Amino acid sequence: MLESLMIKDFAIIQDLALEFKKGMTVLTGETGAGKSIIIDAVGLLAGGRGSSEFVRFGSKKCILEGQFSYQPSESLSSLLQQNAIEEEEHTLLIQREIFTTGRNVCRINGSMVTIAVLKEIGSHLIDIHGQNEHQELMVSENHIHLLDHFGPKELESTKRAYQTVYREFRQLGKERKEWVVNEQELVQRMDILKYQVEEIKSANLQPNEEEELKEEEQKLANHQTIVEALSSSYTTLQGEELSGLDLVGQAMEKMDSISDMDEKFKQIADTLSAAFFQLQEASSDLYSEMDQLEYDEERLNEIEERLNLIQQLKRKYGHSVEDVLAHYAQAESELEKLENREEQVDQLSKKTAQLKTEALHLADQLSDMRIQTAKKLEQAILEQLKELYMEKVKFSVTFKEGAGKNNSASSLLDNGKDRVEFFVATNPGEPLKPLSRVASGGELSRMMLAMKTIFSRSQGITSIIFDEVDTGVSGRVAQAIADKIHSVAHHSQVLCITHLPQVAAMADQHLYIRKEVRDERTSTFVEHITDEERTEEIARMLSGEVMTQLTIETAKELLNLASDKKK
Repeated sequence: MLESLMIKDFAIIQDLALEFKKGMTVLTGETGAGKSIIIDAVGLLAGGRGSSEFVRFGSKKCILEGQFSYQPSESLSSLLQQNAIEEEEHTLLIQREIFTTGRNVCRINGSMVTIAVLKEIGSHLIDIHGQNEHQELMVSENHIHLLDHFGPKELESTKRAYQTVYREFRQLGKERKEWVVNEQELVQRMDILKYQVEEIKSANLQPNEEEELKEEEQKLANHQTIVEALSSSYTTLQGEELSGLDLVGQAMEKMDSISDMDEKFKQIADTLSAAFFQLQEASSDLYSEMDQLEYDEERLNEIEERLNLIQQLKRKYGHSVEDVLAHYAQAESELEKLENREEQVDQLSKKTAQLKTEALHLADQLSDMRIQTAKKLEQAILEQLKELYMEKVKFSVTFKEGAGKNNSASSLLDNGKDRVEFFVATNPGEPLKPLSRVASGGELSRMMLAMKTIFSRSQGITSIIFDEVDTGVSGRVAQAIADKIHSVAHHSQVLCITHLPQVAAMADQHLYIRKEVRDERTSTFVEHITDEERTEEIARMLSGEVMTQLTIETAKELLNLASDKKK
């Protein structure tokens, strides 16, 4: 259920904090006071489409926050785990910020989520049913899911087993088709792979080979420069005439002769001595390098040819030698499979045939369960409609063409082999028609409410919102709708925007919405009204602006009758 709601800088709402109770909560107030804005805010927390237009004028962003408690379910827990959202004592704190730039930031229990994830999780928490927004009930593709939710647990477990088998059957069937669809393409592919494997294999590439060749190439290409540098350095240190080492040696001897006269002279002498021996060692290293240095023009040509070959292979098969070798391994593996394709096709054929038989068997089981469930659902819906004074309405769960025991794999779908749609006839003598084509108005509102009453028990949605679903009804039908909405609240928390006093009287919690102009700005305010205030509000709903003693007495009577019904 929705436990609390915080709204800041959203449309005409500046700052609003609400707490909600279990059962049935009604929101009443003058038209335009902001009742639907509050429902819009809840809808956005459930992943509804956001817009910068929601941000209150003069603000940079709006902030929405709702805390929800929920009953543990396998599907919701799986969703939370998939998106790394921590479950905190079966409570979700959903936060959403919408900026004037259009940017949206969504968090669930502190974890950032996308709007798509928010919408998926929100569908387990909130169902908003509006006057012109019939959601899943008006989408025929959803009817099979609603039927399954109404069914026994065995139906759901059989459905999951079927879907596992069916998806594997589809995947293996796709693989088999790729093997047999075009023999010529496979032969051409084998020729390409053989060429690639042979080309890379004959190159005999080695890991890190390119880097080592480039280093050797660099030395050979700069041979003359290296020779001149080594030779000049050696000559400077060990030349036949006065060399650098001789001069340093002379300076070392001179300073050594006076080193005992002053500590500073001794330090200089020691420094010169160390420098002399280091230069002597460097001279030896220079001679060694010169002795080993060889210029091999033929080797340089070999290296350049090898690097050109590696470059050609990289242009075809990857950005590095490692990529080329990885492509070789992949091509060799694919070639091996293609060369044994008959065996592959035979194995896939046997496996797909086995999966097809298993999927058809499970689909038949699903169909049998659904047919039995459909009869129970039809009866349950008709009973609900009678209580809403629609006893002459006919309701049918129709299995369209393609359903039944058909052994063709083409009849299989992700949910089995059944194609289900709800049909109704609202007046005697009229034929059954798809629910999605029934005219809107009071009758449609009652039909939607009847179905919500049934499905709220089986779907496990924690909060159901009715946004003026009672439009176009009055009298005894209005009271029947009030009773029905309250019965839904036995299984799910209900938030209801209404203009009907009968519905308002049945509430467990009553919120009054009003708007005021303060500091030349319009803002929406919400009050939890007391019993006395509630009587006045219901009297206002009965008579409008002018309240009489009679309307006040009628309001009291409505509240007393509602209290008796709830007991």
